[in-house]
Order: sequence, then C-alpha cells, then structure tokens
Amino acid sequence: VDFYYFLRFYSALPPSFKMVKGPSVVTRDATINLHKRLHGVGFKKKAPRAIAEIKKFVSLKMGTKDVRVDSELNKYVWQKGIRNVPYRVRVRMSRRINDDDDEEGEASLYTHVQVVPVESFKGLIDETVDETVADEE
Repeated sequence: VDFYYFLRFYSALPPSFKMVKGPSVVTRDATINLHKRLHGVGFKKKAPRAIAEIKKFVSLKMGTKDVRVDSELNKYVWQKGIRNVPYRVRVRMSRRINDDDDEEGEASLYTHVQVVPVESFKGLIDETVDETVADEE
C-alpha cells in the first residue's frame, strides 16, 4: 500500500521536483562480439556492416544518436580486408559534450569510440573507466 501511495504522490509532482538523472560525460570500456552480429552477411558487406553494428551497439549503450568512430578503430576493423573482420573488438566509448551545437540536453552529446588493444578477450567485462586514465590514451 505504501508503494502505491508513493507512486501516486510522485507522479503528481511537477516536473521540476522530480529527480531526473540526465546523461552525463562518461567513459566506458566494452567488448563487442562482431562474429555473432555479422553472421549471414555477404562477404562484400562484412566490414561496412561491422562499422554500422559498432555504431548501433555504442548508441544503445551510451544513449546518444551521434556516434563517431575513431580512425584507428576503422583501421582495426578493415585490417584483414572487407571479408575477414575480427571476431571481437574491445572499444572505449567516451560520451562528450558537443561544442558545435547550441542544443540543450541529450542532443548536445556525442560518443567517440576508440579501439583498446588487448592481448586476449578472455575474462574482460564491461566497465566504467576513470576519466584521468581515458584522457592519457
């Protein structure tokens, strides 16, 4: 009964009183399994589709429509040609403030995606990276 009372009270509050956690500047590391995302894709479309799938994954994880792929990540995906895309890729996703736009809120953010070189993908988890470490690389 208390929960429903709270829910009724909370929904009646004006928007300025609600605690809304907006998107902020953050950096995360994640491993993307390209192999399962590219299953069934024709040879001549694998690398372009891999870039599209990376953008889709990052957009979903970081909540921004504007995703910018670093040139090193692009080279990593294309290093073995259009057909032989790497099975996995470790990426660093940095949500940043877009200085070019005058818009407010979520539209003023973009995500920059970089490749993180790793020896092995075994045992890696998705994690938030400290900003000082992210800026050094």
